[in-house]
Amino acid sequence: MTDMYASLRANVSLLGQILGDTMKSDLGDTFLEKVEQIRQLAKQSRQGNANAREQMLTLLTAMPDDELVPFAKAFNQFLNLANIAEQFHTISRNCDELICVPDPVELLLGRMLNGRIDEDKMLECLENMDIDLVLTAHPTEVSRRTLIQKYSAIIDCLSALENDQLSERERKGQHLRLRQLIAQIWHTNEIRNERPTPVDEARWGLSTVENSLWQAVPDFLRQLNDQIEERTGKKIPIDIAPVRFSSWMGGDRDGNPFVTAKVTAEVLDRNRHAAARLYLKDIVLLVNELSMEEANAEVKALTNNSHEPYRDMLRDLRQKLRNTIDYLNLRIEGHNPEVDMSSIIWQEDDLKTPLNQIYQSLCDCGMSLIANGLLLDMLRRLACFGIHMLRLDIRQDAGRHGEAIAELTRYLGMGDYAHWSETEKQAFLLRELTGKRPLLPADWQPSDNVAEVLATCREIARQPARALGSYVISMASSPSDVLAVLLLLKETGCHFPIRVVPLFETLDDLNNAADCIRELLSIDWYRGYTKGMQEVMIGYSDSAKDAGVMAAAWAQYQAQEQLVQVCRDAGVKLNLFHGRGGTIGRGGGPAHRAILSQPPGSVDGRIRVTEQGEMIRFKFGLPKLAVQSLALYTSAVMEATLLPPPEPKPEWRSCMQRIADESVLAYRKVVREEPDFVPYFRAATPEVELGKLPLGSRPAKRKVDGGIESLRAIPWIFAWSQNRLMLPAWLGAGEALQSAMDRGESQLLKEMSAWPFFDTRISMLEMVYAKAEPNLARYYETVLVPEPLHHLGVTLRERLQLGIDAVLALTGTNELMSHTPWNRESVQLRNPYIDPLNFLQTELLARTRKEDASANVQLALMLTIAGVAAGMRNTG
Repeated sequence: MTDMYASLRANVSLLGQILGDTMKSDLGDTFLEKVEQIRQLAKQSRQGNANAREQMLTLLTAMPDDELVPFAKAFNQFLNLANIAEQFHTISRNCDELICVPDPVELLLGRMLNGRIDEDKMLECLENMDIDLVLTAHPTEVSRRTLIQKYSAIIDCLSALENDQLSERERKGQHLRLRQLIAQIWHTNEIRNERPTPVDEARWGLSTVENSLWQAVPDFLRQLNDQIEERTGKKIPIDIAPVRFSSWMGGDRDGNPFVTAKVTAEVLDRNRHAAARLYLKDIVLLVNELSMEEANAEVKALTNNSHEPYRDMLRDLRQKLRNTIDYLNLRIEGHNPEVDMSSIIWQEDDLKTPLNQIYQSLCDCGMSLIANGLLLDMLRRLACFGIHMLRLDIRQDAGRHGEAIAELTRYLGMGDYAHWSETEKQAFLLRELTGKRPLLPADWQPSDNVAEVLATCREIARQPARALGSYVISMASSPSDVLAVLLLLKETGCHFPIRVVPLFETLDDLNNAADCIRELLSIDWYRGYTKGMQEVMIGYSDSAKDAGVMAAAWAQYQAQEQLVQVCRDAGVKLNLFHGRGGTIGRGGGPAHRAILSQPPGSVDGRIRVTEQGEMIRFKFGLPKLAVQSLALYTSAVMEATLLPPPEPKPEWRSCMQRIADESVLAYRKVVREEPDFVPYFRAATPEVELGKLPLGSRPAKRKVDGGIESLRAIPWIFAWSQNRLMLPAWLGAGEALQSAMDRGESQLLKEMSAWPFFDTRISMLEMVYAKAEPNLARYYETVLVPEPLHHLGVTLRERLQLGIDAVLALTGTNELMSHTPWNRESVQLRNPYIDPLNFLQTELLARTRKEDASANVQLALMLTIAGVAAGMRNTG
């Protein structure tokens, strides 16, 4: 590494040395020497030393059972500590300018206000901006919550050690704390003993808000206001909330039988409880701060001319919040207590109105400086989080709604809804939606599955509208899928217009998305229900699993273009909801680039995006990181709205269509048509073993007895990242690019790099190819795959190399990621730590598949899976 990474190297070395001392203290010199020997051999093997590779393999395969777990733990924690050092480096005082880019909002405001964009237009865009980041609990966050908290404490120590003014005693104190934390981590079991429940996942999401976002949101808005005021002389509104947060944790029941109506109710109460606790902390601080006597007439009247009017009002709020917490505690415990609603905070205005009165009074009395301190921070938290903390989305598969209505129509003797045509379904649904008579018989006893769907709808009806986000319909394909949900909600007493959002996620559904929405919006009753706003979710995971990344990306792009036009023609605003994951195979990659690569007009100041699994921690786990991420999202949405990318040229579209057509054929030829593919996949990756790892609450498959077609996109991608082939993120793309060049379109492809959509696709491919390790994948094959299937591995590695060559030819470079040296360095930094885990994982997989493995072997295997995931960063 060059000098620009000196402070990063120093921190990696410091943390690694402390971990080494901890292991030595626990297991002795001999064990530590073996770990270091294997690490050095892995480095030499990376440099092409075949003898070093053989020595490393000999040591790993001969490792006794009692050393397996500590060895896997050692390399796992080396990787976690390297991640911590890198994460800290991006926010440290010593961060190099090539790594830590300047504030994105500051850069953007500079560009916009240099004559290109009217100042008022920019401020209007900001005030109306609606970015909704939806936290999801996809099962790729392998770190336990207790360890995540210790990792955050390590970053606090590293930050303190950057202070040159520390005394020697203070410095020693920080080093002691680091040693204590790393010892705590070493002696903590990294693998959960039990699979988390949906409530556990929701609590994990709330901890992200409490530990980071609660501070980051007002910090970000304060910085944004300072930048805008410096350039325009104007302040942003006190109740501005360009970024809000929602959640799927406890609401996403698609294929997860553990998310029930009861669970959803508990999670909603816990969300309120967390908000009340945090607001209570703020109020307690404000009671101490706002000791002033002078107030305006309104506040004086409200407090009977009290000598401490603000404290009187705040003490009243303090008591109401305490009452609210007590009330919610009883509800969470399963009781149904009675309460005087005037004694608790149950509507947002119960808190917002008195806080605004205090703020206005302070400003009226010349105390704006005081008003714009903690009180303003609290008002901005309230604008962002409300009193429900995270708005909860509900997600369910379209088939479950159809099943419910079909069972009802059969019971009522009306026929079988399941066998009706789409036209017949729509006619029935609209007739019932516009009619006044109830449809659900009081004495009907539906099946368990249908009863649960109805219970969920009744729970929605019981909740305040602001506690909920959208109702997302997985595998939606027809207007009746949306109307069916609306009918079920109506019949269960839901009187507010919740957004019902079709999720288009297969290639065919994406291609038909615009026709579906056009037909929906042609229905007068439905268009009136939307109140001028239609939300549509674009699925990245399943479309990429269905068609490969290139064809899926192009289908997503075209679907968005067509949806923009359909909604424009209907006079309805479109809000696109992007179901992106952490990996390229699930639409992942840098959020800023991803937003700017969307079609012109598709953002328009509004966007919803899922943030999942380990990416939540990497983007929002620390207040400073979260501020950066919020700034990136805000600047990207503002730029995409006010300075949208140009329309692609017709010849670019034609070329991209050819690439998409060829890539989907190449992808499906392997995944669907190759008879040896499924047995190869199950042998060459730990796909079966992943099901035993207690990561998330949701089963790996939609159907317990289903094959690979029912496997969820996340474990599908997770499995291929473990053997380092990364297949879902590139299969089909290289062949299609090479075909385009063989047709003489090389120059056209280079021209297309001016198109943000295409340029982002190539950049993401480059990153995936850099992370892929064909030699390691070959080793998995040699050890784990029956010899008659090896031909497929040879073919896949040839295709991988073809793609690498095609991208290098296209970018005109000799090395992948040469234009992003920091990312390349980050990948290379981890390899000597990941490689031994991969080799050990292969050995352990072979053992567990041949015999009943000991508890030590099974735990060591789980640790290698967790370690590789930590090293690869974006696993699912």
